[in-house]
Amino acid sequence: MLLNGAHAAPFSKTTERSKQKAAAEVERAGLQQKLSALKKDIGKTESAKDDAADTLAESEQAISDANRSLRDLAQEQGDTNTKLQQLAVEHDKLAATVAQQKQQLAKLLRDQYVAGNEDRIKLLLSGDNPNRINRDLQMMSYVSQAQARLLDSLRANLKAVEVNQAEAQNAKDELQEIAAEEMEQKAKLEQEKTRRANLLASLSKKLVAQRKEAGNVERDEQRLTGLVDKLGKLIQEQAIAAAAEKKRQEQLAAARAKEAEAKAKAEAEARALAKAKAAVEAERQRLAKANAGKSGTIKPAPTPSKPDTIDADQPKVAQQTPPPKPPEPLKPAPREEEPAKPAAKAADIALAPAVPSGAPFVSLKGQLRPPVSGKIAAKFGTKRGDGPSWKGVFIRTGEGAEIRSVASGKVIFSDWLRGFGNMIIVDHGGQYWSIYGNCESLLKRVGDVVKPGDSIASAGNSGGNEESGLYFELRHQGTAFDPAGWVKF
Repeated sequence: MLLNGAHAAPFSKTTERSKQKAAAEVERAGLQQKLSALKKDIGKTESAKDDAADTLAESEQAISDANRSLRDLAQEQGDTNTKLQQLAVEHDKLAATVAQQKQQLAKLLRDQYVAGNEDRIKLLLSGDNPNRINRDLQMMSYVSQAQARLLDSLRANLKAVEVNQAEAQNAKDELQEIAAEEMEQKAKLEQEKTRRANLLASLSKKLVAQRKEAGNVERDEQRLTGLVDKLGKLIQEQAIAAAAEKKRQEQLAAARAKEAEAKAKAEAEARALAKAKAAVEAERQRLAKANAGKSGTIKPAPTPSKPDTIDADQPKVAQQTPPPKPPEPLKPAPREEEPAKPAAKAADIALAPAVPSGAPFVSLKGQLRPPVSGKIAAKFGTKRGDGPSWKGVFIRTGEGAEIRSVASGKVIFSDWLRGFGNMIIVDHGGQYWSIYGNCESLLKRVGDVVKPGDSIASAGNSGGNEESGLYFELRHQGTAFDPAGWVKF
């Protein structure tokens, strides 16, 4: 309690890191909720018979979470230290620039004082040679401009120093926050490891007995297959929803573009009409002036006796000047609305759902590197005692050994599952998935994008497995196939 109290005080203010972390947790919460509901749905179809390994689930998940948090915190700590070093270098440069600018400003002021600090009015009233006065005035103008520029630059650099100091302080606060979290996670990890060891000791006989039951292994495989099927459906539903949303957005954008185009066209036509009217009016005024000039010499009134003589002359004006287009452009708006349907159909074709291609993963056949260093203890297709045959391979390796993704993809499952313990599933596109089970820790979360060779987990014996290692599967369209032809074991 005292330790927690001691660390609580420095973090009364929220750092940028805390805000980003909270936002990321909120973003993941919705997806995690769906996956939890999916797991519960699978559990409903099974018998209510207890499994000894389930007792370990909470502890094994807590160990996995603590290890992942420690790894993330170490990465954050390294990044923050690097940022702090960069800020220190930037601060030194800014401080040197500010010092230099202060010296320059002091020299300018000193030189101005030595020169007598004559102002412009005094110089103009001095009665001196006009050429000298003009030269001195220009010189004073240059000095004033240089001082103004120097002052502006100095103010900007002083502001940059303040921002730099604030960022550096935030980085230091984040480092303290990370250090406190690391202590908390390490304590939690040790506590959960002790708890798991005690549980294993008390459940060892029951675990051995249940592992020998042929039905148990078969149920585990059915559970994994059920999870894979439901995940596949969930991904398909999300893809359909995403495609529908994309289509809706595209249609909205097309409608807005159409509306903007119609508006622009109407405005252009209105401007053209106004211009034509202005041209007609100018010509009418010209003719009126010409008629007025003639009336000065010839007394008779203008030929047309009606008051709207100029309007009567309008057709003649149109013949003498380039004919402006009549006001027919006022009708285009209704015509523009009609072709909306064909445009929507074109958009429908363009928005066909993109089918992920399996070609990139297929091209890696026989070139994939093993997910972990170790010895293959069980091969695909071999019998598991009295139970069904292996649907994947089991690679025996030391606890904590780094497990790497065999190819690029996206994590679609990262959780504990009965029979497989802490398990992670990576979607490689084209309905090709890789599955990594019995892990000690899961280092990636659902939604994380991984590259070939990225560390995604650490090996262990979670899920009640008797020896440390990795259970590895490859699946296509939900069906497991032999990894031996794909991975260079």
